[in-house]
Amino acid sequence: MSQVAANVEHTRNDAEEANLLQLVTFRLGEEVFGVKISVVNDIIRLVQITEVPNAPSFIKGVINLRGRVLPVVCLRKRFKMPEIPLDSQSRIIVMELHQNVVGFLVDAVSEVLRIPESSVEHAPPVVAGIGSEYIEGVGKLDDRLLILLDLEALLSHAEMEDAGR
Repeated sequence: MSQVAANVEHTRNDAEEANLLQLVTFRLGEEVFGVKISVVNDIIRLVQITEVPNAPSFIKGVINLRGRVLPVVCLRKRFKMPEIPLDSQSRIIVMELHQNVVGFLVDAVSEVLRIPESSVEHAPPVVAGIGSEYIEGVGKLDDRLLILLDLEALLSHAEMEDAGR
């Protein structure tokens, strides 16, 4: 288990403090994004991704994770960002979405953070070129901003069914 994945589990067990959001943060290009730790099942290094014919363009393919076949969503494609070569920092964040387990391909996983809910504001209409329909809010950290993703909006139920084909 990676250090970040170990921190996910530790933070999940540790954090009972009120009004704190617990987030797993990751990078896509220069932007830092966060998702609630409660939906993250695992963070894994790249494994063989098998392409699926006729899948939506943002579906990179499927992987076999401990005997389970999971679709992998390329967040760069989903956000219409240019693709870059995968490298040793690339990770797949395994999350539960619409009662399905899905992998999300990201450039790198950064850290596990706890931030006060009061530091999160509603997102302006467009942040980092990503439509506000995918953004739950923007967290203000000391020296940077953190884009909080709305996973429910990221993939609809119909898209999840398409991804699972």
